[in-house]
Amino acid sequence: MPDPDFPTLQTPRLVLREITEADAPALFAIHSDASHMQWYGSDPLKDLDGAVGLARLFAGWRQLANPGTRWGLERRAAPGLIGTCGLFAWHRNWKKCALGYELSAEATGHGYMREALETVIPWGLDRMGLNRVEAQVHECNGASLALLQSLGFVHEGRLRQVAYWSSQHHDLLQLSLLASEWRLPQRP
Repeated sequence: MPDPDFPTLQTPRLVLREITEADAPALFAIHSDASHMQWYGSDPLKDLDGAVGLARLFAGWRQLANPGTRWGLERRAAPGLIGTCGLFAWHRNWKKCALGYELSAEATGHGYMREALETVIPWGLDRMGLNRVEAQVHECNGASLALLQSLGFVHEGRLRQVAYWSSQHHDLLQLSLLASEWRLPQRP
């Protein structure tokens, strides 16, 4: 059952909406593509049940002690989930959270995630009272690093072997954006 309090957001080309179990096939298509999702931070989904579990996990973020919100991204002109993005691991006292996102392979390269994050970040700064938004990215994920840097995120360092997927440990780069640094970036 949809959450009537879910914060649906809109951009010129996208609707950022609640993720439901009906999105499981689209989530499976995205998260089972091992090549496309190689830097996401988890092993590829193996079946539709895993995607149903992922949809439940994202929906359940709003019920956690340190809540978060994960939006499903859908084009206004062509309904259907093309990716997700969200703010999670909210530490209210420290006024910080983490940022995560992914797109389907066919939706990559069209500026959709930039458009979504240009809406999600100010929402978090305002509605969640955030001072800091963190992101951890694999150094080989050049597109994600470029996106975050274009939004004003600053590289802070390397977290050594902080993640584990594909049967190996991975270093991740730590980036952050402070509320005082946020300004709506100029589009390239």
